[in-house]
Amino acid sequence: MPERGQLQQLVARAQALAPIRVAVVDAGERHVLQGIMEAQAAGLVEPLLIGDTGRIKQLGETLGLALDDHLMIASPQGGEAARLGVSLVKAGRADALAKGWLHTDELMHPVLAELRTGQRVSHVFVSELASYPKLLFITDAAINIAPDLATKAAIVQNAVDLARLLGVGLPKVAALSAVEVVKPAIASTIDAACLSKMAQRRQIRHAIVDGPLAFDNAISREAAETKQIDSEVAGDVDILLAPDLNAANILAKDLEYLAGATLAGIVVGAKVPIMLPSRSDPALARLVSAAIAVLIHHGNQEVLDA
Repeated sequence: MPERGQLQQLVARAQALAPIRVAVVDAGERHVLQGIMEAQAAGLVEPLLIGDTGRIKQLGETLGLALDDHLMIASPQGGEAARLGVSLVKAGRADALAKGWLHTDELMHPVLAELRTGQRVSHVFVSELASYPKLLFITDAAINIAPDLATKAAIVQNAVDLARLLGVGLPKVAALSAVEVVKPAIASTIDAACLSKMAQRRQIRHAIVDGPLAFDNAISREAAETKQIDSEVAGDVDILLAPDLNAANILAKDLEYLAGATLAGIVVGAKVPIMLPSRSDPALARLVSAAIAVLIHHGNQEVLDA
């Protein structure tokens, strides 16, 4: 049976650390504002609310939130707000970014232009399901649309590094495809097989990677044994690498709406963690995204201070 409250445990771990300063880009929307202020109340963040300050104040009054003027920074909506958020990070005034009421590409354009580290920037969903015994990481559902082999290797490494930071000692990765055998006509099967060999040769570090695996074989040891697949990953997978963004996004939303998964999304690989909440996210998902940002920030600081 799954261990209960695994996401809540991440929140508790983050609450034991100092809160981080989060620049909320285009904060003038009800769900955005409510979510970030819940994270503040939980002791996770110190928000900087970028956007139309009059609208933010009005929303705060409607929601019964006490918003100090020093929390708000006036800015036009959209791309200009994103550029301001990035400038706050570069100036050392923000430790993380959070997506508000703007499109993801509007936020990510200045991030990719000015906050690169040399790593590939990618997105990871951290999910908890009543039907699975441990946290399940799904990547990449938001940033890399049609990744090639080298990009997939970088996406896997990002997810592995995050999973290890969150307590998974040796993450097991399933490189997903429609089938579990290599078929040249299905390019994702070739990429998956290459990724498996790359992990064996330590081109992907600190992980066991197997593929191609269809979803049923990745998630169920019984399904893998029925198909005579000998795999260390099958039935014990930590990270699901989808063939492309469409597949990852559909998979994550299927798990959320049909299997009752709670999903917390985070963008990794930039100079700071980036929260990409959805308006439909439940309160726990928003809190966990903030908690993961806190854990990443302090984990990075430990590396820098070592």
